[in-house]
Amino acid sequence: MTLRMSVEPQKRSQTSFPDDRSAAGELTPSQRGEAVANQVPVHQASAPLPVEIGLTASIVAVAGTDAVEPMSLVTPPPVLEGEAVLPTGLFDPVAHRTFEIGLRSWVAEQTGVPLGYVEQLYTFGDRGRHARAGDRNPHMVSIGYLALTRVGIMERGDHRGAGFRSWYSFFPWEDWRAGRPAVLDTVMLPHLQAWADAAPAMASSGQGMTRAERVRLLFGLDGAPFDDENVLERYECLYEAGLIAEARRDGRAGPDGIPALGDPMRFDHRRILATAMGRLRAKMKYRPVIFELMPDVFTLTALQRTVEAISGRHLHKQNFRRLVETAAVVEPTGDISHATGGRPAALYRFRRDVLQERPAPGLRVGLRG
Repeated sequence: MTLRMSVEPQKRSQTSFPDDRSAAGELTPSQRGEAVANQVPVHQASAPLPVEIGLTASIVAVAGTDAVEPMSLVTPPPVLEGEAVLPTGLFDPVAHRTFEIGLRSWVAEQTGVPLGYVEQLYTFGDRGRHARAGDRNPHMVSIGYLALTRVGIMERGDHRGAGFRSWYSFFPWEDWRAGRPAVLDTVMLPHLQAWADAAPAMASSGQGMTRAERVRLLFGLDGAPFDDENVLERYECLYEAGLIAEARRDGRAGPDGIPALGDPMRFDHRRILATAMGRLRAKMKYRPVIFELMPDVFTLTALQRTVEAISGRHLHKQNFRRLVETAAVVEPTGDISHATGGRPAALYRFRRDVLQERPAPGLRVGLRG
């Protein structure tokens, strides 16, 4: 069963969109007058669109030992070959008592991968996400989720055609573990600065800042720190500047001949993944969600590499160990691992008592200058 709700189309300013009222389903003043004169109810004449609720999951795991990668689960694209798709399904209010139950059901059906930690991210409902002018198909509203799973579960699962891909294949500029990504200086910043210079006094996308101010703060120019949590904000800035494939696919103007900036995703799924990345990077600083990605026992080196993979930054070994010691989020098991390829290493586990001791037990890695 598909949930459909009738909603009035969103009204838009005549000065901003003078010729697009009827294409969007909104009556012009003359059409509205004709409806009243003919005693036709306005809500019938405007033919409100039904709404479908989709549930979309950004499922994250980490893979590897020496070179740990944060992975995102994607399903085979049903229509647009080459564009990755996050696991998505329609909410059925008869079969699914809650949104989360519906999400877990769809993910199990599409991928066979069971979920651990699940958190609702955001509701994505802009009309342009799936539609074009004149489109009268049901309007899709997606509720995005962040979900975590573990490598062991991932390897045992029946993926049913789904597969895990590094999230840095979609956002290469977010991976600073080996230093500042070259693509920032060779491609992105020259085009972003040209975009900012084209409208130096224009406030950008309701942010209360000019384009130049926004680029400086989001991309760490002129001494500003590069905040690893602003994944979504950077993606949206690149979209508005027309620098990524989704913007050009949606008809937004942009420079010619620019190389691909990360792999595109279907619909606005890369935006949903960016939201999940920023949320996980922020959350691990004040909640112990990082341990949802770890095995039950682990070395401190493995924990450091996982934190580095998620945050996209290299951490100094001794500083990280002091951070873990101060946070008191792990405890030794008393066992030793000989599978490190070097000296034997002590094994640790998550210390669950910390959840009762203080409200924000996370690993507070700081900003990158």
